[in-house]
Amino acid sequence: MPDEVLSRQALNRALLERQMLLRRTPAPAAAADRARRVIEAVEHLLGLQAQAPFPPYYGLWSRLADFRPDELAALITGRQVVRIALMRGTIHLVSARDCLELRPLIQPVLDKALAATYGRQLAGVDTRALAAAGRALTEAEPRTFSELGALLAGQWPGHSPAALAQGVRSLVPLVQVPPRAVWGAAGLARHTPAEAWLGRPLGRGTSLDTIVLRYLAAFGPASVRDAQAWSGLTRLREVTERLGTRLRAFAGPDGAGLLDLPDAPRPDPDVPAPPRFLPEYDNLLLSYAERTRVIPHRRPVPLPPGHGATGGTLLVDGSWQADWKISQNIVEIRPFIRLNPADRDAIAAEGERLLGFADPAIAVRDVRFVPVRSG
Repeated sequence: MPDEVLSRQALNRALLERQMLLRRTPAPAAAADRARRVIEAVEHLLGLQAQAPFPPYYGLWSRLADFRPDELAALITGRQVVRIALMRGTIHLVSARDCLELRPLIQPVLDKALAATYGRQLAGVDTRALAAAGRALTEAEPRTFSELGALLAGQWPGHSPAALAQGVRSLVPLVQVPPRAVWGAAGLARHTPAEAWLGRPLGRGTSLDTIVLRYLAAFGPASVRDAQAWSGLTRLREVTERLGTRLRAFAGPDGAGLLDLPDAPRPDPDVPAPPRFLPEYDNLLLSYAERTRVIPHRRPVPLPPGHGATGGTLLVDGSWQADWKISQNIVEIRPFIRLNPADRDAIAAEGERLLGFADPAIAVRDVRFVPVRSG
């Protein structure tokens, strides 16, 4: 039974602490240590949402002191981190190790999504043959889905090329290769199997128990429904029941049961939370069935088109209370609430630093606040 009730503020501060958003992780001096710091952050967070190529750079900048875009770009080109379909069937940036370990566990999510979205279009297609053909074509050279679908259509005439390509995406662990998602570069999304790109087979040792424990370390306290919303998996209550005394029970502000690691950090609810500029589709906003700890309103989390390098969401006192957008040397803040002078000053200072990160060549950095809008 729960032995403590946690307020929304307490849940918010626990989340910010574990998401490295109460204070940035210090930067080591050595280049190798800086690279290790990035990989450790990516692994602690269980990946960063990467539907667009560049949001992870902003997500890491808000969490790591003195983070530079070239640090992540070098890890992408060096095959130490990759972009691949994982949790919820969406693209995530993860370490090479997590790519190989997580993908087999998330396969049921991709199978379900494929059947729901493309089942009719792929009726009559032998999925084993489709996977083998798609793997061979993408091992021969990285390909866009348009190229892949056109090649597969010759073997399966009468079926949608797009559906055939998406079938391979679900059945084969495809990573997107550089220059896609390399800061300062441009490139189409071209895909090749993870095993070929990384030179290692998929893992077989990681269990769902481990993944639930890692989820709670990065997002807890949380409910079983929250863990399922984050991952897309079902029947995780069986996992939490199996973990038993390795978990501690809490109650949320609405009385719902929450679980956490016994020794995980749960800061004082009154600890100050600095403003943080996040990308528009950060996992912080997406990884719960019940999101009020960070979203105090009913706005849907936006996923605008584009490369994800010019806009996002802004945390004010730990909650999503504004959006931001960069245009040349200006970052425009669109708050949902009236900001007090101290918050405006802190946001303006952080906004200037954001512009410096986005483009160090910007000499005059302008932070502008638009009138409060409702919605």
